[in-house]
Amino acid sequence: MTAANPEHVSIVKTARLQVWRGTNRDSEHYDEFDVAFEDGDSVLDGLVRLRVNSDPSLAIRFSCFNANVCKECTMLIDGEVEYACIAKLQPRLMQLDPLPNLPIVRDLVTDTLSRKERF
Repeated sequence: MTAANPEHVSIVKTARLQVWRGTNRDSEHYDEFDVAFEDGDSVLDGLVRLRVNSDPSLAIRFSCFNANVCKECTMLIDGEVEYACIAKLQPRLMQLDPLPNLPIVRDLVTDTLSRKERF
């Protein structure tokens, strides 16, 4: 029998995500969710875990994980524009909002198409 290697012990932490919900800026509200995570988990990891395990109705957009190439998961995280696949979960209250100045599709999804792409 071998002893567990303390260098490989992962400590599970909890982030409290305050997530903007709605289909337009006039009828929004926030829902709060506790999400378990380990060091290194991204906000996108937490949102996907939340959709799979707790609330499948949550609208989020992403195309890749941790690659920072598609820019689909861009949102406001604590008031700053960030990629959810890059921003790390932290053991505290984190506020997630859709991008400002763009039409809301639903929840954290905004219409990011340029005018040239819309026709």
